[in-house]
Amino acid sequence: MAAPKPKTKKAAETNAMADAMNSFPLMNSQVWQEIMSESAAFMTERLQKDMETQQAMLTCKSPVELLNIQSEFVQKTLTDYTEEATRMYKLLTNTNGTARDYDDVPL
Repeated sequence: MAAPKPKTKKAAETNAMADAMNSFPLMNSQVWQEIMSESAAFMTERLQKDMETQQAMLTCKSPVELLNIQSEFVQKTLTDYTEEATRMYKLLTNTNGTARDYDDVPL
């Protein structure tokens, strides 16, 4: 009978954040610090807005008022996430003060 093969760790088992960082090897630590700082600030701001919306929903006097609060919340949330995606894109594409083009990566 053949001996069982030793199990080895595969790349799929690695941390998702490490995978993301490895996909952008040209970024320096300052860029990653800016990305993480921006992300934390956005999450803090969104959580604050979520709590404010919950408080407003708890004080509603009618279903119409609740629907208006929910509608405003969804519209503002979509706007906030779109703006954040734009800011993150700019951070990711401008790694050292100059944006990179498709043709400027050596092969």
